[in-house]
Amino acid sequence: MSGRAIVVGGGIGGLSAALALHRIGWRATVLERSAELGEIGAGMSQAPNALRALAELGVEARARSVGVPTRATGNLRLPDGRYLQRARPGDATVLLGFHRADLHRVLLEALPAGCVRTGGEVVALRQTDTSATVTYRDTRQDAATTDLDAELVVAADGIRSTVRRLLWPDVPAPRFLGRTAWLGIAEVPDLPGSMTLGRGAYFLIHPIARGRAYWAYVTRAEAPGIRYEREKREVARRVAAWHDPIPRLVEATPDEAVIHIDIHDVDPLPSYVHGRVAVLGDAAHAMSPDRGQGAGQSIEDAVVLAAALADEDTVRAALTRYDTDRRRRTQATARGARTDGRVTTSRYVHPALVALIRLTPAPLWRKSLAPDANPTWRWRPPHLPTSTARTGAR
Repeated sequence: MSGRAIVVGGGIGGLSAALALHRIGWRATVLERSAELGEIGAGMSQAPNALRALAELGVEARARSVGVPTRATGNLRLPDGRYLQRARPGDATVLLGFHRADLHRVLLEALPAGCVRTGGEVVALRQTDTSATVTYRDTRQDAATTDLDAELVVAADGIRSTVRRLLWPDVPAPRFLGRTAWLGIAEVPDLPGSMTLGRGAYFLIHPIARGRAYWAYVTRAEAPGIRYEREKREVARRVAAWHDPIPRLVEATPDEAVIHIDIHDVDPLPSYVHGRVAVLGDAAHAMSPDRGQGAGQSIEDAVVLAAALADEDTVRAALTRYDTDRRRRTQATARGARTDGRVTTSRYVHPALVALIRLTPAPLWRKSLAPDANPTWRWRPPHLPTSTARTGAR
């Protein structure tokens, strides 16, 4: 089965979906609201499950070339610098640290030229038994609306998804999780990666390409939207007494490059499918960053959706399979991330958490960081055929 698809959203999930569709013989057009295509944010890590999905997209080698091994999960510290667990020089590293823009670029460069349209805001969506129509408006010129028809629409337009709101208007808005984060990129080379657990906050470091490091300071917040005149100065004040290189990383980050975000997720959707529309990534299952799985789960979504379309005889059957395969896994991952975030930023749980980590034998801790050590990491993607003998979407 092949056909035409419209992908709403040009982030990592949207580009992954477009690339997966092109690999199985579909033609995909990506509609990105921003006037210029690019990935908002700072850094991230990708785990073995996401790297396997990137391999099915044909870009694993290129992604690895712009990623940097990070030992953040093996180097756990306290703010005074003491190690709770420490990675050894010969230990394997299963996580790769990325600047989000670098991974985004890898996906974009793998797509056919001209398949991404920027500056288009979706304003309406309608469906029949055989097709779906997206109405969008050029946000740069306030032009008249344009209709695009396809056999499939993929909604990858983020946590505040327009398509999700159009299809499920009664679904609650994204939920504030009581936590806030400062993010930054600093030109500090050769850091191995680490996670420092403070009482009510943590500081994460991942090395990324070109001699830089990504950092994130996550802590509790009473309400969303609390902001400071000088964000860098505020986070520097909070970590001034923490061990090196934490204050140095914040100081080395340009003032204007410090990002302050509030952490939200979304209530579980009743389905990831509505007629001929599939939602994926943050539009379907936005989750807190505490398991490092947000982007990775969207890449998984893209591969599973394309595999279902390649295998099934109808779009309806493929979307039913996609919904069945993805909803349970992603919603469980989102619940786990939410729980992890509460634990790592709880002032009351902190002493018990520190004691548990400290008492875990180092060999057992290292075993827990193997590529197949947990159900999230050991996931294997379905195979994506590069062509299909079936033609004509139904």
